Amino acid sequence: MSSETTYREAMREAIRTAMQEDERVFLAGEDVGRYGGSYAVSMGLLEEFGPERIVDTPLCESGFTGAGIGAAMNGMRPIIEIMTVNFSLLALDQIMNNAATLQHMSAGQINVPIVIRMATGAGKQLAAQHSHSLEGWYAHIPGLKVLTPATVQDAHDMIGLALADPDPVLIFENALLYNAKGTLDITLKPLPIGKAKVEKEGKDITILAYGINLFKALEAAETLEKEGIDAEVIDLRSLRPLDDETIMASVKKTHRVMIVDEGWKSGSISAEIMARINEQAFYELDAPMGRVCTMEVPIPYARHLEEAALPNPAKIVAMAHKVMEDA
Repeated sequence: MSSETTYREAMREAIRTAMQEDERVFLAGEDVGRYGGSYAVSMGLLEEFGPERIVDTPLCESGFTGAGIGAAMNGMRPIIEIMTVNFSLLALDQIMNNAATLQHMSAGQINVPIVIRMATGAGKQLAAQHSHSLEGWYAHIPGLKVLTPATVQDAHDMIGLALADPDPVLIFENALLYNAKGTLDITLKPLPIGKAKVEKEGKDITILAYGINLFKALEAAETLEKEGIDAEVIDLRSLRPLDDETIMASVKKTHRVMIVDEGWKSGSISAEIMARINEQAFYELDAPMGRVCTMEVPIPYARHLEEAALPNPAKIVAMAHKVMEDA
């Protein structure tokens, strides 16, 4: 059964369903209760489930993330909402030194089945401190899974997948996607964590993207098609684990590749993907790889400067042409 809905409503419905089906599931974070969430994802859930399961927390990311880790260790299934990714740095010690390591340090005796959600990305004129794209940083850490839902379907499905996982799962939700509309089919079997999806078949060049940049890549692919270039567009969906199999299969098909990444170029997830392609499919390449990343500056507040700093379809088209010309 499919229906049109928004990204936020799909997430809300997934959380509601999980809480109805499993009394161990609860949601905690700043303003998730009476206010309905900073991005209105949890609107109405407090009235439905009460303050013991929809928990408004103090402004202390380290404290409520640590409480969530403790609850997960003791059999609960917490969903922790961190308002924006920059605030997650205040909980980084809990995430990296506790959630990600406890299974290893306990010799497999302790699992931490916690889900941590946070808004990521720029484009809302929130200036440098609230516009980070740090999902690539977290993908560096063993013991974590890092998901980046782009579509309404994944916004819904990844909540259930994350709650079913025995280990910590971080979900990065681009803040510009909450109002996005799309089709949700609750009868579809979800794609598993770690599986990329070919959103558009093509034969000339592979464009790898995730989050909101998936739609910029698809728009760029339409322009390229009019210019005689048939681009294959892949939604990575998961940054840890990465789906090397799908990536390499596409590289072997098109022999040219580029990555669109809202993170900064230096030390980015795009750099990791390029390294893996070099290791696993170097001789399949007919041209040097390309990438479009955010400019290496603190994100500007002024709208025209913010837009100039971010990946966009025109930049993707230009990079695709460069990769094709270098072949």
